[in-house]
Amino acid sequence: MIRKQKTLYARVRRILCGMCGGYEMADRPRFGPAGVPREFKELKRPVEEFPLYLREEGLDAFEYQAVRWGPKPQMRREKAEELGVNAKKSDVWLTLHGSYFINLCGEGETLEASKNRLMACVTAAQWMGAHTTVFHPGAYGKESPQMALQRCVKAMTDAVERMKALGITGVRLGPETAGKEGQLGTLNEILTLCENVELTEPVIDWAHLHARGKGFIKAKEDYAKVLDEIAKRLGTEALKNLHVHYTPVEFTDRGERKHHPMDEIQYGPSFKPLAQLIAQLDLKPVVISETPLLDRDSKKMRDTLNQILKQTP
Repeated sequence: MIRKQKTLYARVRRILCGMCGGYEMADRPRFGPAGVPREFKELKRPVEEFPLYLREEGLDAFEYQAVRWGPKPQMRREKAEELGVNAKKSDVWLTLHGSYFINLCGEGETLEASKNRLMACVTAAQWMGAHTTVFHPGAYGKESPQMALQRCVKAMTDAVERMKALGITGVRLGPETAGKEGQLGTLNEILTLCENVELTEPVIDWAHLHARGKGFIKAKEDYAKVLDEIAKRLGTEALKNLHVHYTPVEFTDRGERKHHPMDEIQYGPSFKPLAQLIAQLDLKPVVISETPLLDRDSKKMRDTLNQILKQTP
């Protein structure tokens, strides 16, 4: 069933991607943090003012963390809208990371509760003008990966229909690659979800791919293989406008263990080879830092890319 849908929808998606799919695309590579750093919290200013702080730092993206939300938005609409106004004023690209308590591979009450949590996050994302709701699709549990994927496709399709019924069509669902072996979220699974479900875009967490692949990203060519697969299956516009997460990562045989700052160079993957590909391929990704030094490492990534761009003929 998935394969038949996949072939047809992938063709349609490639056509739409060629026309930008009706979505607003990033105008340049953008950098920012996943959540607010300690320095901002110490100022005791409300989160809706955070885009103004980012503008002062020369950053232009922000992923709001709704990771512990339940079945209703845990942010007042007026505050979400104020955050959106300040983001637009500050030229900050907004996304929202959805609840950790979502499992679209489940059944019964678990599945319904997961859908409600996802819809709460999508609703708030629309209020604040966020472009994407990032989320972890779920876990395999006792099911085979193939069966879990089929369930997830159906659940996401149902969620999109609920979004349409509510008039929410400007927010994309962003299923994210997962860093642990028990989670649905291999590169193939995430691309399959995007091939089969409307209003989706892949969220590529490089640390998760690196950890799950036992440290396979060692050079520019390893990044390139992933990018080539995305372009092959979703089209060149999907590749050009990726939403990605980055942090050096410590991992075990079961997957990711701990995020590390960029200065701890003993942990991979290195950002520089990715920056070289961004410049070489003229990509315009939104790059979200998930290191412990959220905004400081965002600036390091920005500066690394800018230096490479200056050296590129």
